[in-house]
Amino acid sequence: MAMTDELQRLLPEVGWIEDRALREGVLATYTRALAEGGWEPEDMVRIPFTLLKASGVSYVEHVRAVTRIARAACDTFQDVFGGRVPLNRDVLLAGALLHDVGKLVEVEEVGGVFQKSRSGKALRHPFSGAALAYAAGLPPEVVHIIAVHSKEGDPYPRSSEGAVVHHADFITFDAIP
Repeated sequence: MAMTDELQRLLPEVGWIEDRALREGVLATYTRALAEGGWEPEDMVRIPFTLLKASGVSYVEHVRAVTRIARAACDTFQDVFGGRVPLNRDVLLAGALLHDVGKLVEVEEVGGVFQKSRSGKALRHPFSGAALAYAAGLPPEVVHIIAVHSKEGDPYPRSSEGAVVHHADFITFDAIP
């Protein structure tokens, strides 16, 4: 099975992005991140979503949950506010799908144990993820979401899409024991 087909099987939410170039950019970013981290797509099912707590939740489950929460927020905003609080749905989805892509270079597996990689000790995943997305040619609005989704983004203004992904990420992190 081709890498992009496997990625779309693991992350079917990629198909929600209507803009073909943006969808392909998300897949290209994942392809590069996996290669740089030395992973195969299926490894995302084993990689923990965080090294900070043993939750049993995988990277791919977390990304899918954040993306689904972000989409639900986007739909709710549209239903309640109409166009008064505009969100770019494709940018929001791409940012949600890629918010933690840097973890694929931040984490390594040694002897069956997941730990920070050399890269991860030097750069947290918002930085490496933003660099990966930028290198794939994704628009600055998506790179922004990745860069500010975590605590590193707290001193900076977040776009509306960035705020939604930030809170969707922390909803999952805080709610999972």
